[in-house]
Amino acid sequence: MLAFDEVTAGYDPTHPIIQDLSFSLVGPQRVALVGPNGSGKATFLKLTVGEILPFQGTRSVTVPFAMLDQSVGILERDDTILDNFKRLNPGATENACRATLASFRFRADAALQPVGTLSGGQVLRAGLACVLGGASPPSLLILDEPTNHLDIDSIEAVEAGPLAYDGALLVVSHDETFLTNIGVDRRIDLTRPAEKARQST
Repeated sequence: MLAFDEVTAGYDPTHPIIQDLSFSLVGPQRVALVGPNGSGKATFLKLTVGEILPFQGTRSVTVPFAMLDQSVGILERDDTILDNFKRLNPGATENACRATLASFRFRADAALQPVGTLSGGQVLRAGLACVLGGASPPSLLILDEPTNHLDIDSIEAVEAGPLAYDGALLVVSHDETFLTNIGVDRRIDLTRPAEKARQST
């Protein structure tokens, strides 16, 4: 699904942030990308989605993917949750849209709320509904710090989406409880950016 082969990357070729990183994600694995601030997590994600290219090595993604960043930028803030779902899933019927949103706790008139009026947890849940609730969800879902600024109840509500998803997950998070609860079973550790990232199961 996703592979880096001896990737070196960053924003200045004389001071790369990631060096000689090789790894592959095969099948519906659940992987956490960990490391302190400045270790290269944002650079890793930009490489993954194709926003930047490696200085050396190769990166390949062989399946459809979706990324929910910290602001859930795929959602239009002035539109309702239902309108966003229809925009991102143009083939879905009204009944299918409503049923999916209800399964993500946006029942009846709750689906008609403008995204800009929602709490952080609700916005993330709406993003998950729009990405995962269509007829053909992506094979790889990337989540960037999904639980930042959320309270415990919101985090528990958000966990349901990844738990029900049967594709591959790549998650950037410092929240160990969240990672455990969504079934993460592998880590890419960028703690030492000058070396190859350690991978553990």
